[in-house]
Parts: sequence; C-alpha cells; structure tokens
Amino acid sequence: MSDRSRYIGDFGYEEKRRMLVLENGRYFVGKGFGSDETRIAEIVFNTSMVGYQEILSDPSYCGQMVVMSYPLIGNYGLADEDYESKGIYMSGFIVREYNDSPSNFRFTKTLSEVMRDNGAAGISRVDTREIVRIIRNEGAMRAMITDADRDVSECVAELKAYSLPHDQVSRVSSKNIWYSRTKNPEYNVAVVDCGVKLSMIKKLNAHSANVVVVPYNTPFEEIMRFKPDGIFFSNGPGDPEDVPEVKELVLKARGRLPVMGICLGHQIIGLAYGAKTYKMKFGHRGANHPVKNLLTGKVEITSQNHSYAIDKSSLEHTDMRLTHVNLTDNEPEGMLDEVNKVISIQYHPESAAGPEDSDYLFDNFIGFLKENGGKKHAKENRY
Repeated sequence: MSDRSRYIGDFGYEEKRRMLVLENGRYFVGKGFGSDETRIAEIVFNTSMVGYQEILSDPSYCGQMVVMSYPLIGNYGLADEDYESKGIYMSGFIVREYNDSPSNFRFTKTLSEVMRDNGAAGISRVDTREIVRIIRNEGAMRAMITDADRDVSECVAELKAYSLPHDQVSRVSSKNIWYSRTKNPEYNVAVVDCGVKLSMIKKLNAHSANVVVVPYNTPFEEIMRFKPDGIFFSNGPGDPEDVPEVKELVLKARGRLPVMGICLGHQIIGLAYGAKTYKMKFGHRGANHPVKNLLTGKVEITSQNHSYAIDKSSLEHTDMRLTHVNLTDNEPEGMLDEVNKVISIQYHPESAAGPEDSDYLFDNFIGFLKENGGKKHAKENRY
C-alpha cells in the first residue's frame, strides 16, 4: 500500500480526498471539507481549545491557513452573533477531527457550509500534532490544500514560486465609513479599520463610546471632520511596514488626540515612534499566553494572533514606555506614552473567545478621553 493510500481507507467517498502539501516537501492526505478549490497560503497554528468561529472570521488571518492544535473542531457549529467580521478571509483550516453534526441550540450553519460559501478549504484526519511540530521547528511556510491525486513535486514547485501577498489590509478594510452607536454616549471614537474585529467595536460601545469606522487609508483631515475624542488603530493582517498610510495617521494624531492601538495597530504605533518590527518564526496564536504587566507585577493570561513583533531593543531611544512583556519569549506586549496619551497592546484584551482580565486597558483609554474633555464633547451628538 502506498504512503498516500494508507491515509484514506475509511473516507467513504472519493471526491473528498484532499491533500495538504508543505513548502518543505512534506504532505498529508486527509478528508476535505469546506471549499473543494485549491488554496495556497502561509500556514500557521493556533493552540485555542475553543473559538474556532472567531478564528475563522478574524480578518487578521487573511492570506493564511490555520492548523488547530486542539483535535475536535466543528462540534458546536457557527452562530450568527459570534462572527468577528462581516467576511471570511482565511484560506484554509487544518484539523484532526471535523464534526459536521453540531450540538448547539444557537448554531445556524456548520463550519463546512460557511467555509464552502466563502471559498475557504479545509482538511481533516491529518496528524495535526506533527504539522504543528514542523511549523514550530521550521517556522511558518507556504502550504497548499488541493486534490489528493496531484503530483506532490509539482505542488512543491508551485509553492516555491508563489509570492506571499502584501495587500492584505486593503483586502479586509472596509471600503466605506460606517457607524456603531451606543445608548447615552459620552465619547466619540474614530476606529481606523485595518481589519477590525467586531468585538473591539462592541467593547468601545460598552465603554459609552459612539464609534465611526473609517477605511485604513482615510486622510487625517477627513477623520477630524467627525471631531473624534480619540483614535483607535485596529488589528489586521500582514506586515506593518506594508501600510505607511496608517503610520502617517499615528504621527498626525499623536499629541492632538488620545490614541489606542491593538495588535497590528500596536506595531504601527511602534514604527511611528521609531521602533523596528520583525517577522517571528511562527508567531503567537492562542488563548493562553502569559503576559506580565510591568506596572503592577501581575501576570495576565491573554489571547493572541500575530506574526510580527516589535524589536524590544529598538524601543530604548523612543518616547514609548514598555508596560507588558510575554513570559514565554520576553517580546514586547504593551507600550505607553503618558504625555501624548498613547496606549498600545500586542495581545487582544477585547477577545470574546479568550480571557477577560484585561478590560482595564479600555478603561485607561477612556480615562484619556475624559481628560481631554470627551464627556463634554459627546453631548453634541455629532454622529
């Protein structure tokens, strides 16, 4: 029996045989779900035990396919209220065991149905532990989900010739301005959409802020027409160096309005202050990363999703104060400029699928808005 055929003895129907091929020549044959189209993307892994719907709908995964280290995926389906964005931008899901019969009174569609409708390919019944080890040892790399009968050497050649995209933010950012209002608003916040998660908008609304969401390349003068009390720079996919327009917005906003950035927004704020960023070997992705708050000495368990990080040594000669570090690798996780009222955080304090002990970061941002007179301004009901 060939190496390829031994994987597929119990699949039941031929058309679902699919293959995952890695850039290094390794391949895994399994059972397909979602879209039957061939997909090429960067392969990464996530260690979360729950939250696969939030992962699927997180725009930060644009241009990537995700290996879930937890073995059982799909068992509670997808619920309309739990999406993190209005679109699905992930290229593929790799799981050990896929459950297509959810047990959840809230579910409206299965994972496979949503992936198929949005062109995301999936493969199950592969050794996800081995795939995660490969990524940990060799780093994130190009990968392909395709038909199982294709020639592996041809797939590897196609992978090596494939160029990873650099336009992910433009693909996921909203094309038009939109609003999210709350009852009895006290503040108005402009969110620069680099791939914003809806839970960030909900968190700002819960802190008494009306929100206007603007595309990533909106000119600063146009943002100021909304007379915001503060500007929020969202998460998003890709290299922070690929969006100089957002860095320019940070430079123009700094000192004029309070600023907060999360994930990609954090990295871009670092670049605006003169720090440097780099691509990590395999990134941070999961819901249980320990982060130390250097201001309090407390350790927070955090939700994370990023490939790039700020070079800690490059912060030394900037006006940013390091406030948080990752306890697994000592990478910067938070920064603060108290003079200009700028907060930036690498992890996800808003995460609906993760821990909830980081809400104080939004409280700190709202405190800066209040110091700037936001409560007075909100009475004007500008939008």
